[in-house]
Amino acid sequence: MRLQSLWRWDGEIARTPFLVWAALLFAVKYNLDRLLLYVLFGRHWSVLSYFEQPLPGIAELSPAHGAKEFATLLAASIPFLWVGVLLCIKRLRSAQLPPWLAVLFAVPILKWFMFAALAAVPERGKPAAAPADPSSWLPKSRLGSAAMAIGVTVSLGLGACLLSTEILHRYGWTLFVGMPFCIGFSSALIYGARVPRRLRESLAVSFLAVGLTAAMLLVLAFEGVICLIMAAPIGLALGAVGAIAGHAVQAVRQRNTPAQVFCLPILAMPLMFGAEAMRQEPPPVFEVKTAVEVNAPVDVVWRHVVEFSDLPPPHELIFRLGIAYPTRAEIQGRGVGAVRHCMFSTGPFVEPIEVWDEPRLLKFSVTSNPAPMQEWTPYHDVHPPHLHGFLVSEGGQFLLTPLPGGRTRLEGTTWYRHTMWPAGYWRLWSDQIIHAIHERVLNHVRDLSEADQIHT
Repeated sequence: MRLQSLWRWDGEIARTPFLVWAALLFAVKYNLDRLLLYVLFGRHWSVLSYFEQPLPGIAELSPAHGAKEFATLLAASIPFLWVGVLLCIKRLRSAQLPPWLAVLFAVPILKWFMFAALAAVPERGKPAAAPADPSSWLPKSRLGSAAMAIGVTVSLGLGACLLSTEILHRYGWTLFVGMPFCIGFSSALIYGARVPRRLRESLAVSFLAVGLTAAMLLVLAFEGVICLIMAAPIGLALGAVGAIAGHAVQAVRQRNTPAQVFCLPILAMPLMFGAEAMRQEPPPVFEVKTAVEVNAPVDVVWRHVVEFSDLPPPHELIFRLGIAYPTRAEIQGRGVGAVRHCMFSTGPFVEPIEVWDEPRLLKFSVTSNPAPMQEWTPYHDVHPPHLHGFLVSEGGQFLLTPLPGGRTRLEGTTWYRHTMWPAGYWRLWSDQIIHAIHERVLNHVRDLSEADQIHT
């Protein structure tokens, strides 16, 4: 393919020139990014930065020049994005696959699966190398093909979960994005390999495969009910995307699905897990603030902020489902250097005091975190790795602001990290959990303070 053809929509491209152009453009893009960041910002750039983040390398951007660095990378990526989409469209056209699948080139993680597929699927319009149908060994009936699709993909999913969580100790993009997409893609492809199926059937098989994978994780004591419920929305959504892509492939296969396509998940998943394992990405720090107004002066509220008596049993559903909740707080000493212990249902937070500005600000770090939840499980107890060190509080503070009429605004803040990816998705859950913890503590402090005010 000529250089000027890179900018045109029409035409086709075979596997070998596709791979050559892709490798060449990736090398140019990497060295261009590396040169720009080094010359303009004095920053070094790693090739592994492209494999994990939703926006490549965003976690590596420096605090001082983060916005400028990101804008530079974005501007440099636009022509490569255009050429990449065009190459994918030409390769899809050559393989007689739907051109709209090129949109996956812009989707994190999924673009690597699509690239592997385009590198594996041969050109159409040429005589087949072997007359035999490579899918002839698959069942033909609906029940048989569904059972085969679910059995193969559930086994793949369980193996991926075991590799990621128990061996690599990673809860990353490949596990929560790549794996459900892979299950949906493979289940739809296998289900329709012998006989064309309807889209709703392919979606149903993919949902069954994703759901049964989750059920097996529960049965085999890999996970508890609560975490599986939290992961269900993203798992089912990505499973559906994969099923649609797999259905599109089998719908235009002309009764001859390439055998290489069935190997795509087996080849792509280890590559993605390996890329994540090699790259130790620092987890972002999140901030959660919650505030209440108390009908009592700041000096009264301060006494109950520093330490407070036992809280009543929780009535909130989130805590009754197993999320850890605060029960009381006690402190050893006074002033900076004192150690506060906030007792939770799963153990204590150890909180050395860093700022003691009585009665306005109490700020502390956290040196010990208990487990964030008690999992629901049919067994006596399970200890998935994410319960230990995957959600970590870095510190917190209570800020008391006097209000007119002898009232007080009490604001609680927590800074925390979690190493669950995509970070934005899991933050939706963790922020709500921390808000609920804040509200339980702040409302208890408010009730104690207002009761003291009434008695005085």
